Amino acid sequence: MTLAGLVTYSAALAVAAAIPGPGVTALVARALGSGFRSSLAMALGLVVGDLTYLTAVVLGLALVAQTFGMVFLVVKWLGVAYLAYLAWMFWRSGITAENVEARRGRDGLIASCLSGFTLTLGNPKTMIFYLALTPTLVDLNTITIADYGILVVATTIVLLVVLVPYLALAAKARWLLKTPRALKALNRTAATFMAGAAAAFAAR
Repeated sequence: MTLAGLVTYSAALAVAAAIPGPGVTALVARALGSGFRSSLAMALGLVVGDLTYLTAVVLGLALVAQTFGMVFLVVKWLGVAYLAYLAWMFWRSGITAENVEARRGRDGLIASCLSGFTLTLGNPKTMIFYLALTPTLVDLNTITIADYGILVVATTIVLLVVLVPYLALAAKARWLLKTPRALKALNRTAATFMAGAAAAFAAR
């Protein structure tokens, strides 16, 4: 793999990741509702999902993914159901004045990471990028184990550089909301983001 190919791949990934989609929308909503730590765990789940697709493409599983499209369809609708559930929960209650601090705990972080992973696996934009565009950006016929390692590192860095500012700004905005009225608006905003992400997810 050439340096030019790596730069082209990284630039294309950065552009694709920066365009708001269901994953970014859900990430912002999680940051608004639960703070930086939980949303960072979700972002790591999104990254793991991307690396799963990258690995599948490198191993030549694009054809398998197309053959077993029903599996991806099931994952997609599981993601839609999860986003809709979160939207409903935030609309009904969300966070309260007594619960402004971000929820912490191992289970919560694991659940956040898994939700990010599931959303990525069912995200059509991610599927298209890795299964259709990546083979045109990287010569998969000549890729080595070292090249794969470089792609993994580049993918992780690019995604975190793009995603972390989204969740950091949303999490910071969360701390500015102190009054019950502002908290209610926060909950409704997070719920709307989640519902919008679910609708976009279902429509694609």
